[in-house]
Amino acid sequence: MKCIHIITPVKDSIELTLQTVEAVLNSEITVPFRYTIYNDFSTDENTKRLEEASRKMGFELVNLSEFTSHPSPNYLLTLQMAQEKAVAAEAGLLIVESDVIVKKHTLQALFDGAQFRKECGIAAAVTVDEKEEVNYPYLYVKGKELNMVLPVKKHLSFCCSLLTTSFLRAFDFHSLNPEKNWFDVTISHQSLKKGFVNYLFTNLTVWHRPHGSRPWKLLKYSNSLKYYWLKLAKGIDKI
Repeated sequence: MKCIHIITPVKDSIELTLQTVEAVLNSEITVPFRYTIYNDFSTDENTKRLEEASRKMGFELVNLSEFTSHPSPNYLLTLQMAQEKAVAAEAGLLIVESDVIVKKHTLQALFDGAQFRKECGIAAAVTVDEKEEVNYPYLYVKGKELNMVLPVKKHLSFCCSLLTTSFLRAFDFHSLNPEKNWFDVTISHQSLKKGFVNYLFTNLTVWHRPHGSRPWKLLKYSNSLKYYWLKLAKGIDKI
């Protein structure tokens, strides 16, 4: 990897998003990088706020409404566009979701850790709450010894994950199922199928406010029956 392309997919939830952006741009990072926000049909008002923030803060902004009329979520299109750009630049693709706050050293350390492990397909930072307790989606490592780098067979979330250039070259995101909404699971499994190793860096923690950008998904915990009814009735949140 000669550099990294950092992306954050966004739909509204602008206050949380700008906190994410600020943390990324304040990172202590030496590897060359470019940072792009993919705006997935935020409201006109929030799109204007993103455009203003882009000019002031210096990140690139891609308004997906200029490329598709497909309603949000357009995670597949985001991943496909980002993959093409990353492969062309011999870059790793580092996804930081809009409900995540990275520490100053997180991104450089994740890059260094992946670069050191030549067989690495995906490298992810573990998510924690404001008290540094492991939280969703990495509850499966809670209680285990942390401060380690763990090869994992379970899927990695894209809360804060780096996809290496080698893996991006090996698996074309245009082959992903367009009927689905989210692709963390599928892409994680494809990395393993292609012979790569996926690593969870429990020594790198990021503050995750689960589903902060899509509050309705919190129903999964507070009213699971309503969540699954919405999921099935509206055909949304397909993994």
